[in-house]
Amino acid sequence: MRACASGVNPVDWKVRAGYLSNSIQYKLPLIIGWDVAGVIEGVGVGVEGWNRGDVVYAHPDITRDGSYAQFIRIRATEIARKPKTLNHAQAAAVPLAALTAWQSLFDAGGLRRGQTVLIHAAAGGVGHLAVQLAKWKGARVVGTTSTGNAALVQELGADEVIDYTARRFADALNDVDLVLDTIGGEVQQRSWVVLKSGGILVSTVGPPPGDVALQHKVRVASPFVQPSATQLAEIARLIDAGQLRPIVETVLPLAEARRGHEIIQGGHTRGKLVLSIN
Repeated sequence: MRACASGVNPVDWKVRAGYLSNSIQYKLPLIIGWDVAGVIEGVGVGVEGWNRGDVVYAHPDITRDGSYAQFIRIRATEIARKPKTLNHAQAAAVPLAALTAWQSLFDAGGLRRGQTVLIHAAAGGVGHLAVQLAKWKGARVVGTTSTGNAALVQELGADEVIDYTARRFADALNDVDLVLDTIGGEVQQRSWVVLKSGGILVSTVGPPPGDVALQHKVRVASPFVQPSATQLAEIARLIDAGQLRPIVETVLPLAEARRGHEIIQGGHTRGKLVLSIN
């Protein structure tokens, strides 16, 4: 397919820096970037349901060449039709982060209507979509964020917003069913006490320690996001129905990918950062 835009995600700089080389087998040299929106330029033998000119978005297989390029080869099972209400830059911001949120909350976490979920970094790339998806599911949503993003997180649907610069979430919460941790470190360590017995801590930054989970009588999960055309199609439906909206903070040309990595590696991003390719 011809790539029109590529999302920038923390996994991009981590792969570039070699942090995941022990867990993922890459063939070097490697083109990074695994969030893309664009147009199908050609269809392989035996592929059905897709045609040249179809406008799509995808989270490609992370072990293959990615989307920081004008063209990318993607399996038909990894793509879905681009949300009609989004342009290419907005659409490219969605797949990896939205799939991470979906698979963390629903597949790994089993989040159900009426449960309470605490979402850390609720204005970030995964967090801002997780807030909306959890609210769509019917959960009570609590989000942590900084003062400058508190209004945004509330606007996205959070029932309660905790400004971590003003108060400690561990002092304000208890009996939480699910914690979505996208930060790790001290934030993860302080999250155990807010969970109810039998609750679950889902981390996107590495497996939480099982022995600590046992001490607190809770469960843990650390899913590694997987491509899913089916889930992307449902996410596109929610976007076009006005129930989910991605926030794109910055769009840079592909030539400024380095700057994009510097921004994303610094943390505290609001929504997503995207590279414009064509």
